[in-house]
Amino acid sequence: MTNVIHEPVESATAQFSSEALIPTHKRLPVTFTHGNGAWLWDTQGKKYLDALAGIAVNTLGHAHPALVKAVSEQAAQLIHISNNYFIPQQIRLAERLVSMSGLRQAFFVNSGAEANECAIKLARMLGHKRGISVPKILVMEKAFHGRTMGSLSATAKQSIREGFGPLLEGFERVRFDIEEIENASKDPDVVAVLLEVIQGEGGINLLPEDSLRRLRKLCDERDILLMLDEVQTGIARTGKLFAYQHANIVPDVLALAKGLGGGVPIGACLIGERAMDIFSVGSHGSTFGGNPLVCAAANAVLDVVEQERLYDNARVIGNFIAHEFQKKLVDVPGVRGVRGAGLLIGIELEQPCGSLPALALDAGLLISVTADNVVRLAPPLILSQSEAEYLVDTLVSVIRDYVTRTRS
Repeated sequence: MTNVIHEPVESATAQFSSEALIPTHKRLPVTFTHGNGAWLWDTQGKKYLDALAGIAVNTLGHAHPALVKAVSEQAAQLIHISNNYFIPQQIRLAERLVSMSGLRQAFFVNSGAEANECAIKLARMLGHKRGISVPKILVMEKAFHGRTMGSLSATAKQSIREGFGPLLEGFERVRFDIEEIENASKDPDVVAVLLEVIQGEGGINLLPEDSLRRLRKLCDERDILLMLDEVQTGIARTGKLFAYQHANIVPDVLALAKGLGGGVPIGACLIGERAMDIFSVGSHGSTFGGNPLVCAAANAVLDVVEQERLYDNARVIGNFIAHEFQKKLVDVPGVRGVRGAGLLIGIELEQPCGSLPALALDAGLLISVTADNVVRLAPPLILSQSEAEYLVDTLVSVIRDYVTRTRS
């Protein structure tokens, strides 16, 4: 990768607040000027290891030459044309995704929430075609599917739902447990099950592979849609191209986004045979979805993922990181455990740890905290062995210091 020299920017140019922004995000006091691979630099020239990748977005890290080249060349030719016309880059991407996933068709959107909205609309239209007045979708406790009204209604966290009622009807929430899903699915008005294979915002909670296989069989027997939200886990993050492939099953509907564009906003809703012929012309649409620029970016990401077998790197490096954390945090009081798959890893603490991202930032590391007490790591899939060692050593030190201070 080409190294580009960037001079530090004077601190006066770094703004850490603005009345022009609606204050919906709690931002850390840092501004980044550029990145390269898994590293970022701030306005003062300080270097950071990015162990969050824009929340599982920057699949190839920062300034990857293949992605930069694809976006630059496409921007010089055609950025947007609308879905009133055929888009070769979109057709190529759709054909690749259905081939990789085992599904049949793709609809392109701009975000994970929109991909889940598409899935929800598919399930509802299927229910109405079956004569069900209020089709039901089973959704999980601790689930997160987005912040649009449909995806928010499917999301569990009360703090982000509060104030936006009345939410949409037709969602029945159950525990993230195959037995409870089986019982709830006996209702004849249930048309779909929507869940994350690994709950990201919910605390890096995994559905066991045997449970996923049972769920696939259950949906087949009861003729309901198995809809998987792989917005955070898709595109090689867990050591397979898609997390459901660990269980050797194929869903009926698959929601993708985040890592698909490597930082360029694109999402996709993929469907299999059971979900085909539900939508027709005019049933759904998107102005920006799948335009030439974002599809060029996504194709470049898939090129690198396949050529460099980044799913293998995610598996090998992810296993190393998880093993090292288990070994080096075993004697730290207040650490409950380490879990995850590939390069999506959670470290659960006994107490809320919302201040850890700021402490890690001071130590030169970007992380996040989810579910109040789970450190979330989702670094770029190009992470090297030496960078993984730096990540582990730095974060272990930060957690040890944090636990010592808060328990004394």
